[in-house]
Amino acid sequence: MTLEERTRPAVAAPPPQATHRAGRWWPVPEVRWATAATLLFGLGLAAQLSGAPGRLWWPLYLACCTAGGWEPGWAGLRALRERRLDVDLLMVVAAACAAAIGQIFDGALLIVIFATSGALEAVATRRTEDSVRGLLDLAPEQANRVTPDGAETVATAELRVGDVIAVRPGDRIGADGHVVAGRSEVDQAGITGEPLPAGKQPGDEVYAGTVNGTGALRVRVARPAADSVVARIVTLVEQASATKARTQLFIERVEQWYSIGMVAATLLLFTIPLLAGAELEPTLLRAMTFMIVASPCAVVLATMPPLLSAIATAGRHGVLIKSAVVLEHLGTATRVAFDKTGTLTEGRPRLSTIRPLPGTGITEPDLLTLAASAEEPAEHPLARAVVAAARERRLALRPAQSFGSAPGRGVTAQVDGRRIWIGSPARVPGHRPPAIGAGAVRRAVAALEHDGETVVLVAVDDRPAGILGFTDRLRPGAQSTVGALRELTGATPVLLTGDNAAAAERIAAAAGIDEVHAGLLPEQKAGQVRRQEAAGHRLLLVGDGVNDAPALAAAHAGIAMGGSGADLSIATADAVIVRDDLTAVPAVIALSRRARRLVTANLVVAAAFIVLLAGWDLLGHLPLPLGVAGHEGSTVIVGLNGLRLLRSSAWRRAAGRPGQRSSS
Repeated sequence: MTLEERTRPAVAAPPPQATHRAGRWWPVPEVRWATAATLLFGLGLAAQLSGAPGRLWWPLYLACCTAGGWEPGWAGLRALRERRLDVDLLMVVAAACAAAIGQIFDGALLIVIFATSGALEAVATRRTEDSVRGLLDLAPEQANRVTPDGAETVATAELRVGDVIAVRPGDRIGADGHVVAGRSEVDQAGITGEPLPAGKQPGDEVYAGTVNGTGALRVRVARPAADSVVARIVTLVEQASATKARTQLFIERVEQWYSIGMVAATLLLFTIPLLAGAELEPTLLRAMTFMIVASPCAVVLATMPPLLSAIATAGRHGVLIKSAVVLEHLGTATRVAFDKTGTLTEGRPRLSTIRPLPGTGITEPDLLTLAASAEEPAEHPLARAVVAAARERRLALRPAQSFGSAPGRGVTAQVDGRRIWIGSPARVPGHRPPAIGAGAVRRAVAALEHDGETVVLVAVDDRPAGILGFTDRLRPGAQSTVGALRELTGATPVLLTGDNAAAAERIAAAAGIDEVHAGLLPEQKAGQVRRQEAAGHRLLLVGDGVNDAPALAAAHAGIAMGGSGADLSIATADAVIVRDDLTAVPAVIALSRRARRLVTANLVVAAAFIVLLAGWDLLGHLPLPLGVAGHEGSTVIVGLNGLRLLRSSAWRRAAGRPGQRSSS
């Protein structure tokens, strides 16, 4: 296996279908060739020890070298044509040189150890592939679509948004959607990592591939199969695996020059003693041993397995990390900032106050009807709350024309020929803003804000017509998340919001946050992020709305809430939390830091093996088989060490004990 193949992203290519089932490693080519080489070596060794003539066991050893060495040798020749030095080719050259001077046993043993090491690496890498691609097996191939004539069985790929599917007890749910009828418990562990089934009732969201419990459900499809959470997890993790962290890029830049220097040192170690009168055979073996033990295979393999394993594990637990670079950035964050509505709070505000302004002639139903008609096309949580309140009161909404939305500033629309604007009381449009300053209006807004309500103003034809007040609840786990982040980063998180100061202070106090910046427009929120960065913090921003997108882009790293988040914020963020669980924020930071620690440990182990074995060969006599065993053993050790993060316990450890305060 070439260096390029050793470091190739673990889920970049689809594995054979047969290998999706754990334990069936025979289809892996490296396993087959390593097995063949080992059997041939065993036959040759048995013949040699039994006293058989050399013409019997020599061909067996040569066949062993061919079986275990032809693939890396051929790949190495192709690399040479591309002017790349493949150190695995050097292993094959070393085995051939040993055979050429009569040391066929040493050469065959080298190939067996080398091939077995490659097979172990391939199996370990395939585990990473399966951990992500196994998610594809979660989604069923068929679903029962409800039709006017009953139900029909269709392929899940044929389901369209708005279709209703029937889910029987024990079935896997065929698509992402919302429950429209029935009650049950759904096992979501494969998608969200939740250890216990979640209760589902009408209005609740369900995911494709999750397992229904004992109740029957009817689910309205919300996303096509290609956009389901399962598909997004696989796609984003594959994209992340196709990236390379800065540490990996640095190692790859150094590796080629190091390999050239190593080959030059090997040639000097061979030619200088020969010119001084040394014997050919021991000199060649010593030079070949040095070339093997000094090869940087373990160093190159030290970086990507831990990072890719962490990405795959986070993906299995509902956190989509978009690149290996992002994973590094998450671990180096020194402070966290939260948006409020939809991030620190549940994002499902309730319309609590409807207050028409005196002298406008507008009643409460009129005000709510106009506001809901204008807000119906909008996706902001406050807009959804207005529309929901109007429908609860069975008000007839009117079609909105000329709809426009300016994030952080407000919504405009034409309703029944009247120009409607809805937004912050501080940003009323038109040419008569002093109207908002009337004492009664100012006192009404101040009173609601003092009670912790979020207030928006409704203007009709550029004149203030009424105010709406909203309340929201803190997300479960917000307090523990803030405490865990304070422990991880050594800094208390900060709240950045476009909401009024009173509402923001109320939520911040409940969550344990003491620094609040309220009333921010999108560009002002991004400016606050830049000021935090200028003050020396590497800021991780967690947000969900369209107005968070500029700040997410400006931050050292950004995380979007995937369940309630707007498409723009999800696209802009570096990572996405699928199930809107705030406790995943400290968990993914802790997981990233553990991955970085494993990378460091791997580099130390790899360098120590190289120094020890190369020094032994230069200053003493290191037998070739022992040198190969040490070199390949170090490669396997660092590879398997990195794959420890594939275990489910790695996420539980990160989520349960986020880690100690770190200066990283």
